[in-house]
Amino acid sequence: MKLRLFAFSEINLFSRSSTTGNKLIYMDKNDAKERIGQLKKTINRHRYLYHVLDKPEISDAALDSLKKELFDLEQQFPDLVTSDSPTQRVGGQPLKKFLKAPHEKPMLSFNDAFSEKDMEDWVTRVENFLNKKLTDETYYCELKIDGLAIELVYENGIFLQGSTRGDGLTGEDITQNLKTVEAIPLNLLEIDEVRKNLEKSGLNPSQYDLSKRRLVVRGEVFINKKEFEKTNKENERRGEKIFANPRNMAAGSVRQLDPKITAARKLDSFQYAIVTDLGQKNHEEEHELLKAFGFKTNPNNKPAKSLEDVFEFRNYWENHREKLSYEIDGVVVIFNNNKTFGDAGIIGKAPRAAIAYKFSAKETATIVEDIIVGVGRTGALTPVATLKPVSLTGITITHATLHNFDQIKRLGLKIGDTVIVSRAGDVIPQVIKVLTELRTGKEKAFKMPSKCPVDGSKVTQDGVIYRCSNPNCGARNRENLYHFVYAFDIIGLGPKIIDRFLDEGLIRDASDIFGLKEGDIAVLERFGEKSAQNIVSEIKQKKKIALSRFIQSLGILHIGEETAQLLAKQVITKIKNQNEKIKINDVLKILQKLSLDDLQEIPDIGPKVAQSIYDWFRNERNIRFLEKLQLVGVEIERPPFHVSRSTFQGKTFVLTGTLESLSRNKTKEKIRALGGDVSESVSKKTDYLVAGSEPGSKFDKAEKLGVKILNEKEFLSLLD
Repeated sequence: MKLRLFAFSEINLFSRSSTTGNKLIYMDKNDAKERIGQLKKTINRHRYLYHVLDKPEISDAALDSLKKELFDLEQQFPDLVTSDSPTQRVGGQPLKKFLKAPHEKPMLSFNDAFSEKDMEDWVTRVENFLNKKLTDETYYCELKIDGLAIELVYENGIFLQGSTRGDGLTGEDITQNLKTVEAIPLNLLEIDEVRKNLEKSGLNPSQYDLSKRRLVVRGEVFINKKEFEKTNKENERRGEKIFANPRNMAAGSVRQLDPKITAARKLDSFQYAIVTDLGQKNHEEEHELLKAFGFKTNPNNKPAKSLEDVFEFRNYWENHREKLSYEIDGVVVIFNNNKTFGDAGIIGKAPRAAIAYKFSAKETATIVEDIIVGVGRTGALTPVATLKPVSLTGITITHATLHNFDQIKRLGLKIGDTVIVSRAGDVIPQVIKVLTELRTGKEKAFKMPSKCPVDGSKVTQDGVIYRCSNPNCGARNRENLYHFVYAFDIIGLGPKIIDRFLDEGLIRDASDIFGLKEGDIAVLERFGEKSAQNIVSEIKQKKKIALSRFIQSLGILHIGEETAQLLAKQVITKIKNQNEKIKINDVLKILQKLSLDDLQEIPDIGPKVAQSIYDWFRNERNIRFLEKLQLVGVEIERPPFHVSRSTFQGKTFVLTGTLESLSRNKTKEKIRALGGDVSESVSKKTDYLVAGSEPGSKFDKAEKLGVKILNEKEFLSLLD
């Protein structure tokens, strides 16, 4: 008998092969054949444990050492190499072209649904076609992976052929490339093991014909997010093609004529259907059969008893898909009963009893109605596209970031353009493409402002960033917004949130606050739909404001709470019709008519204060701002200054601490509405100190001066 030399590690079967520490031993062909069989069986078992059951028993390095030993043996005995050997995953010469591969049954695609109503209509269509109600039918839900559909053919348990969908009737033979995908078994488990697996899953093996020579299954080949990013970075470094998304990369990878390129991409695969009739009665059984044979199936797929369960499944994965290692764009919903599925037949190129229930789009087309420019905290100018409202990832959005002016140039964007808007993860929507072929000729080029939209200062360029030349502009604008929000008592819209809205370009001045939509906020990182709803709801509730608070909110130099009260009283006396609502334009007209002398006749208003008021209401930028406030629906409440209530009339109140039932601003408004005055400091002239929780030093001073102190309950009783 002819003997061959073979290098075999005596140290550790599971260590990576090397010449160090190895000694030459003799192995005849029969021993090699037996050893090869054992290695193939062991390697396939560990592939099954890792890819199908997700329960690896040995490390990747240990499994690699087994594969290396198998490779070395097959090098010694080439005639013992078989097509189902794990070493043949990367093998074969590059192809000149792909051969055609006809399908035994058509590989169909799915029609789409985008809403619960679409799904209800789908069930109704199936019922109408079958002419019966399907109240007892159940469904099976699968994650719709953003990959490439494939068909796998096995003969006597050995992987024979793999192909693409193609036109549904004939695909391309990509067998060599699919062999490189570790998740696709090159040979199926032994029948005895298949039976045991079925019993473990609660199925009776005797119900199925497991001895069929030919088995045809279908599934999806895909690439996970990590490998997608890694491959794109490597391609960019080499100056090669950059793929737009994981699906394109997966499709491009399996259609490489050289399987070594496919192998380098580290593709993955799930199988989800059995074409061969093994006696399966429903789709759920097919998944259990696939697992039993050794195929990798998606563990997140599950049956659903009703459409409500389907909706819950779909909504859960729309909100949690970012946690998956691969991309999905919806769920596939199938009538679980195979007879119902078959009886429903085909409509066009899609099965009538299955549908793709898509997630909200991550990209959509809309029209840029305007480009606005905001000024951030540092004075940086941020261009933002104002969009025709459109739904994106389930949220209606009206704005998209343009990053900077260079981005507008790169896109070639004009006002009026139809554009593609994209949103990924928690990133604010952005314009990624202009559809120039949809232009009408009415589009307008955007011109970079030469003057700051906030204070009119010259705009300067700092690299790709444009800034207001006034270093105090951004800070001053920010402080004005803080002051405005405080005066309007918009709870929940604190400085950090205002800063974020400024930097994202969502607001330029205080009037923009009232135009914010839930979708504008929900797309920002760390916000979400609930917080967006709360903020927008709070803003809507605070559109009505007392006249004195409104005047105070404008941030006019030298105008505090008391002076705002005096001006408010002056405005009220000038309004002829006391039954009409006070309009912002009326306030503007009345205050514009007041001369410097008129203003100085108002008690406690001196020359400087009068000049400040006079100038503010004649400034064009301020006038436009007031007009915008009226357009967004800000309403001024008429204060009842002339009241006759002895408890409050002529009395001076001081507030300290926090009241649970009323904000400080509302408390002041109620006191003044009933004829009282509010002071910031305690003195002998103070009539009442209203003390909430955690009062300050004013409480101690009031006690010393003998000022009457009211707790919240006592104060509220006076209001009744």
